[in-house]
Amino acid sequence: MKVIISSELKQKLYAAVLSDVLDGMGHGGQAMRPFVRPLDESLVLLGRARTGGYTNTYSVEDDENPYELEIRLIDDLKPGDVPVLGCGGPTERIAPWGELLTTATMARGGVGCVTDGLVRDIKHIRALEFPVFHGGIGPLDSRGRGRMVEIDRPVQCGGVTVHSGDIVFGDADGLVVVPQDIADEVFERALAKVADENHTRDELLKGSLLGDVYAKYGVL
Repeated sequence: MKVIISSELKQKLYAAVLSDVLDGMGHGGQAMRPFVRPLDESLVLLGRARTGGYTNTYSVEDDENPYELEIRLIDDLKPGDVPVLGCGGPTERIAPWGELLTTATMARGGVGCVTDGLVRDIKHIRALEFPVFHGGIGPLDSRGRGRMVEIDRPVQCGGVTVHSGDIVFGDADGLVVVPQDIADEVFERALAKVADENHTRDELLKGSLLGDVYAKYGVL
């Protein structure tokens, strides 16, 4: 079965429970480093990764288009895709994301962006209510500072190796990457854990002791 990305999953799940489930399955390195933060904490990001890897540059030739692969990736996005852009962050130089890429991604049906690089045009992006997870905010153009050098290859982003097709989930707590080959089991376990956490909360609110409730449901 292939995970169906739906509004129900976005409403029921959260980054912490997915991280817990991945821990329990022996995949403890799937949460991006804490410096990768949402541009708007009220939004939830859920989609399939499309990866792009960047390298530092220090010049641009007169006849060179430094955005060539960047444009190719965005124009090839499918509904539900999320560009995941590895920039070797944290960085003070590479800012791959802004308003125009946001607009182009939305037009293709893309549902967010994740990068450990910088983001700019943030007032416009927030007005569009488009989920972006970023490694910092700055006004820099990537031209002459960084260039995408590969598409749909494994990238390191925020300390996590991401493959195209992996599922990314982000909320105010941070960004978690779910490897595509275990995604079905991860989401099934996560939904069950959410149900147990809800039961735990209900019993605690009724006055039950934490130790008793933990012994019953095994979640904390």
